[in-house]
Amino acid sequence: MEALLVRKLGDPTLPPNASENSSLDLSTSHPIPNLESPTSVRVRIKATSLNFANYLQVLGKYQEKPPLPFIPGSDYSGVVEAVGPNVTKFKIGDHVCSFVALGSFAQFIVADESDLFQVPDGCDLVAAGALPVAYGTSHVALVHRAQLRPKHVLLVLGAAGGVGLSAVQIGKVCGATVIAVARGNEKVQFLKSLGVDHAVDLSSANVIESVKGFLKSRKLKGVDVLYDPVGGKLTKDSLKLLNWGAQILVIGFASGEVPVIPANIALVKNWTIHGLYWGSYKIHQPNVLGDSLKELLSWLSKGLITVNISHTFSLAEAHLAFTALKDRRAIGKVMITFVDEKIVKSKL
Repeated sequence: MEALLVRKLGDPTLPPNASENSSLDLSTSHPIPNLESPTSVRVRIKATSLNFANYLQVLGKYQEKPPLPFIPGSDYSGVVEAVGPNVTKFKIGDHVCSFVALGSFAQFIVADESDLFQVPDGCDLVAAGALPVAYGTSHVALVHRAQLRPKHVLLVLGAAGGVGLSAVQIGKVCGATVIAVARGNEKVQFLKSLGVDHAVDLSSANVIESVKGFLKSRKLKGVDVLYDPVGGKLTKDSLKLLNWGAQILVIGFASGEVPVIPANIALVKNWTIHGLYWGSYKIHQPNVLGDSLKELLSWLSKGLITVNISHTFSLAEAHLAFTALKDRRAIGKVMITFVDEKIVKSKL
């Protein structure tokens, strides 16, 4: 099978196998994984999502550093290709999605049936493959941790990225007033098309002045929930917009700078700061992840949320996918997809 391996840590935007400097190795003869237990399921992957964490993993800058070599990749969707003798939840041909710590940048993957989720009829498989990490992160953060409600004002930084766009949509489903911050007119116009209440273009506006003007026009006191996957100066500026009793969701540091949140101000303003490492719920509270993803798939099937696929690449073009992510070109999700070999052969 085709699989993308990280042989050494380094820049994933270099083409696989191109030179000794390439960190990525595209294998066309990697062994197809065997069923590991009576409840194992082998999935032929249709689509796998590229997340910022995957980029950091290849660079060696993520908090978890797997031994080399490894196959990167986390959330995915596909079709059940084989099942163990004790599998009861799925049958061959079922559409499923899931997430792993490593391994989805390959044509096949094996998972226990308890870790797989049925994709509802009518749901696009590529969209389902983009759902678990980005939308799961935002759902757990906003619904489970912040308990976002209709009267809340939600400020989303990095709102046009994968997790940012998911936070915007979930914020609207929850009935909150949503303020979206992004850079560039194309991204801002797309956010407006989603029905955000206010959008700030960082390339032409000051976030503090713009948001304060909007809040004043709506007779709102301030921001109740800050969703922050960016960090850096933008976090520092956003703190000036928060209400007494506001909640800060620390999602990540796409700017490359870890912000400092003054504890004395958090004390005086009664702020709650939530660190949100989504993957650790798999160890500590897996039921939270399971319930979250089931609700998201339900929302997807009902059209309450939509997944915007910004770029789609083949596995051989993975370096281009990483480049699109690194250069902040994506509006929504960057995906790796696999061609259905059965369909291709039938057309020959």
